[in-house]
Amino acid sequence: MPARSDAARSEVARDADAALTVLYSEHYRSLVRLAALLLDDLGLCEEVVQDAYIRVHAAWGRLQDREKALAYLRQTVVNLARSTLRRRLVAIKHAPKPMPHAASAEEGAYALVERAAVVQALRELPRRQREAVVLRYYADLSEADTAAVMRCSVGSVKAYTSRGLAALGSKLEGLR
Repeated sequence: MPARSDAARSEVARDADAALTVLYSEHYRSLVRLAALLLDDLGLCEEVVQDAYIRVHAAWGRLQDREKALAYLRQTVVNLARSTLRRRLVAIKHAPKPMPHAASAEEGAYALVERAAVVQALRELPRRQREAVVLRYYADLSEADTAAVMRCSVGSVKAYTSRGLAALGSKLEGLR
């Protein structure tokens, strides 16, 4: 196929401009309605129709039957809507999974303050109470295992733990 001259190209462009201007004024709204039946976003529908006009304009010189330009426009709108839906489905399919609920910066800062307050309150407990509370609740040892580590009776562990928790409760009252 021989290359077209600039004059022939400009003639085709003027012909396309005139024909598509008429098609636009007569059929734009119906093409947007067609796209709206296929898509769910009005702005996207208008973009699809505008892209269809641009593509048909670019292909105007290759159209075999220019009387069917409206049919070409409709088919282009349908094809572009399908492509849009396919891209949307692929994007949804490959979208990253949402992160599990993460604490906000405020929550993290508050947790640090609470943790520091608990550690400070633990440090202020008498040694045996502190040992009993830490071994029972932080090391998750049973009363018998705690008694073995502390070299005391299970009853003593219960008493130290009870007094330690009561003291911690009063020292940390302001954090609740």
